[in-house]
Amino acid sequence: MKYCLILFFLFTGFNLFAQDCNSILIGSVIDFHDNTPLSGATISITGLDKTTISKEDGKFSFRNLCDGVIELEVSHPVCTTKFVVVTINGDTFEKILLEHHLEELEEVKVVSNIPKNTNSGQEESLSQKELERSSGGSLGDALKKIAGVSTLNTGGNIVKPVIQGLNGSRILILNNNVRMQDMEWGDEHAPNVDINANQKISVIKGAAALEYGGDAIGGVIVMEPSPIIRKDTLFGKTQLNLFSNGRGGNITSSLTKSYDSGLYITGQGSFKRLGDLEAPDYVLSNTGIREMGVSLNVGKRDFIQGWEAYYSYFDTEIGILRASHIGNVDDLIQSINSEQPNVINDFTYTINRPNQEVSHHLGKLNYYRRIEGFGKWEIQYDFQQNRRFEYDIRVGDDAEKASLDLQLTTHSVLTNLKFDAKQGFDLKVGLLGRYQNNFANPATGVRRLIPDYDKYDLGAYGVAEYRLNDAWTLDAGLRYDFNRIDAKKFYLVSRWEERGYDQDFNDVVIEDLGTQLLTNPTFDFHNFSGTTGVNYEIDNENLLRVNFAYSQRAPNPSELFSDGLHHSAARIELGDLRINSEKSSKVSVSLEKNSLDWGYSFAPFVNSINDFILLEPTGVEFTIRGAFPVWSYRQTNATLIGVDASIYKNWNTIIRSEHKFSWVRGTDVDTDTPLINIPAANLNNSIEFKIPTWNNFLVGLESQYVFEQKRFPPNITVFSPEQQQDILLDINTPPGAYHLLALNTEASFSLKNKNDFTVGLSVSNLLNTSYRDYLNRLRYFVDDMGRNINLRLIYNY
Repeated sequence: MKYCLILFFLFTGFNLFAQDCNSILIGSVIDFHDNTPLSGATISITGLDKTTISKEDGKFSFRNLCDGVIELEVSHPVCTTKFVVVTINGDTFEKILLEHHLEELEEVKVVSNIPKNTNSGQEESLSQKELERSSGGSLGDALKKIAGVSTLNTGGNIVKPVIQGLNGSRILILNNNVRMQDMEWGDEHAPNVDINANQKISVIKGAAALEYGGDAIGGVIVMEPSPIIRKDTLFGKTQLNLFSNGRGGNITSSLTKSYDSGLYITGQGSFKRLGDLEAPDYVLSNTGIREMGVSLNVGKRDFIQGWEAYYSYFDTEIGILRASHIGNVDDLIQSINSEQPNVINDFTYTINRPNQEVSHHLGKLNYYRRIEGFGKWEIQYDFQQNRRFEYDIRVGDDAEKASLDLQLTTHSVLTNLKFDAKQGFDLKVGLLGRYQNNFANPATGVRRLIPDYDKYDLGAYGVAEYRLNDAWTLDAGLRYDFNRIDAKKFYLVSRWEERGYDQDFNDVVIEDLGTQLLTNPTFDFHNFSGTTGVNYEIDNENLLRVNFAYSQRAPNPSELFSDGLHHSAARIELGDLRINSEKSSKVSVSLEKNSLDWGYSFAPFVNSINDFILLEPTGVEFTIRGAFPVWSYRQTNATLIGVDASIYKNWNTIIRSEHKFSWVRGTDVDTDTPLINIPAANLNNSIEFKIPTWNNFLVGLESQYVFEQKRFPPNITVFSPEQQQDILLDINTPPGAYHLLALNTEASFSLKNKNDFTVGLSVSNLLNTSYRDYLNRLRYFVDDMGRNINLRLIYNY
């Protein structure tokens, strides 16, 4: 037995001693996207002093390896380092795929030129500092800092963005890659988004980015949350704003936990409360606001695949200026033609009638996967529910009932495939399906402005980008959209016959109720859109963009079906069942220079729109709730021409100045008259002093001059019961020009980390100037807001 053991150990030891480490590992480092070899990659064996570099063909090799399991560390410039486990069993071959494109890396890079959503279209973005300074305001107020963007206001709290003269359904808002569906057709329906939930906001002027929608005749607003760093860390931010005008403020806070694995979770919340706003000479009674927003984002991002689940809730209650609701025709004439509101009460935080309450739920599920040697596939489902209550001044048992109660529910599914395997050529194709239901609650006891309807959307698009050389890049895109609206609506027989519907739409009547008709109008729209353009990089600092976009927009339900008093708008609105799709042909050019010393942008455009849908005042009607102007929809051919220009100069390391000018001219071609609600030309000048050595101390002064709008449609004539004659109602005449000054200052301090605490103070309307803006719907009754002092405190942790 002893000899057997000795022989066993001798034999085993001989075999161990005789084992040769002669295996060879041959590998190839390949670009995941297009399967091209990557030279210059560094490959190391973990735990061994063995390192090599991949050759021009991407190949590398290690010799004299023992069989077994090893780990390779593979790195390459602008690629994420990758660890690969390899089992060596004799001579072995290993293919290693690396991400050599910058698409995902843009999320963590800090660059001076923010990646654009479109190659040849006009596009601008807000910086994070600008968003922080706008934290207590609205989306529209923040975007006014971009040349060519103005606002359509209903007082100080309901603010809608206007891009190069167009607003409402012509502007598409993307919130974390979800198209907002929140009854954007109303002039006094502000976007239901929390600006504090996003850290990057871009404006694409016109329909140059077809993947977002072919009906964005005015433009696209892209709102994106903070990028997530693939790192095991915890960070967040809290900001507090206090306002003198409204005597309130808002607070917003966010917290993010991320992991090396790519998993992350982000929570964000904000709350805003203001009382009555104030003009320089009086209180704007019943203009308070209460606003709340929360969001939660959970996901995992990996190179090969990733997913995300997102939910947000936004809730707001907004007071409508009491002086905007009139009792009779003569009071309406006096209010519009005079300079003083007929109701001025003491300041209060209470929101009385008239007012509106709006809540918005948004949920999203997203998944993407990369396909080796091909590109990236993505699919997304999103859900939205928008609930809107509008309250009028009512008496008796109906005093607490809403006059308008709408619930809009939307389900969307979209998928796209991006092919980027060929160097210098990208192609993206996608499909969209959407179902939407609007429920107009009949329990209000008031004739429903918008009926019940089902809406079906189907879209398909393809966009491509081809880089000819280092200087020239071409892009093009096509899109088709199908829209069906199936509505159930009651019409008064008198209104039905007055508008001639008994001749054109008698086949949609499904029940005759004597004084009313129940109808079932169903409309199908087939819309085509296309865009093409060029981007020419003249040199490292100068750039030329030229774009042509043709787009069609189907009419929204308001333009088709409006029939009655729009309470929070304080007017009667009448749609038209004969309205067809708008057709826009837009040419835009942008010449840009960007350098450390100075830069500029000169961006003219021409937008010709056939079958342009406009809403304009046509008369006055007296109802049991008072006298209200009548606004009617009609179609015409229109042309908008304009230019956005800006220039900046860094005089030295301390002083910077910036100047912006925007002008647009809108014309009804059929009648050769000016279009209504076209923003006046405006000039913005600012100078800023920044001394980094003084705790990043900054002080800036801004001057805004808004010219008088000289082009406007004719006023209307109404009958005055008091005077027993026709009176000219000065409803279209714009107010005069005005000049406003603003001041901003801030400094950063170090509490726990470097410059993690910022204190800022800004003052708008510094001189407390009395003025009225042409695009403020309440200009008929009151002056705009007076001076507003804003103290902001920001803590990053």
